Amino acid sequence: MMRLELHETLCRILGSRSVYYQPPESIKMQYPAIVYETSDIKNNFADNRVYRQSHIYKLTVIDKDPDSEVAEKISLLPTCRFNRGFATDNLNHYVFLIHNIKEETK
Repeated sequence: MMRLELHETLCRILGSRSVYYQPPESIKMQYPAIVYETSDIKNNFADNRVYRQSHIYKLTVIDKDPDSEVAEKISLLPTCRFNRGFATDNLNHYVFLIHNIKEETK
């Protein structure tokens, strides 16, 4: 799954376009929302070449509801794992890490 596919998947799960990739601070978000960013890129090598690359994204579900259905749905995505949760400014934050694996096609 490439980043744009991930973005569309997150929009479908959320049921809106309140999904933001590395948003600037000037963005006025609508809640619930999902904010995500690149966290890491891991390469696996063979024969001095990258044969598999894993893009790791940090997803944060931000919701007024402490029992967020959105966070529950995100937790069910393949290669996704819950990292931590916290509340700030009367908003609940659920942080996940998800791996997007890209195999070499040559």
